[in-house]
Amino acid sequence: MNRQLVKTAKRSAKPAAKKVVKAEAKSARSADKKASKSARRPVGKSTSTKSSPSALAASMAASRSAAKTAQKMIRTASPPMQPVAPQEIVLKSHKYQLGEMVYYTSPTFGRAAATGSYQVVKLLPSEGDDYQYRIKSNGEAFERVAKESQLEKM
Repeated sequence: MNRQLVKTAKRSAKPAAKKVVKAEAKSARSADKKASKSARRPVGKSTSTKSSPSALAASMAASRSAAKTAQKMIRTASPPMQPVAPQEIVLKSHKYQLGEMVYYTSPTFGRAAATGSYQVVKLLPSEGDDYQYRIKSNGEAFERVAKESQLEKM
């Protein structure tokens, strides 16, 4: 029976302790709210209609110290930049021109295509290191895409 009394006493003490903790947290939140409101007040304007001489003197002293700090600040130009060495960019152009006749060798892997003479129909952008071409054979009704490495001059 003694154990039950102790347990009951503990249970009844817990809600009272929670109430105290909640009240303390609420008062801390209200203090934070008041502090943030005072921080939002405009600088140089007083909230009361009559300003006391001591408050006026304090605000003047604060503005003087801010002016001194501004005078001591050194303004510099943008941060220095490393000089960029001019690098020669080598632009590689297409080896074959439109309308030129070329000899096409099909790749050894994949589908075996008809090797032979083809005409360059269109210059395509590069894929990696090789430029690409759209080529057409007189004996075929369709066009192929070939890499520069697969073509030779005739």
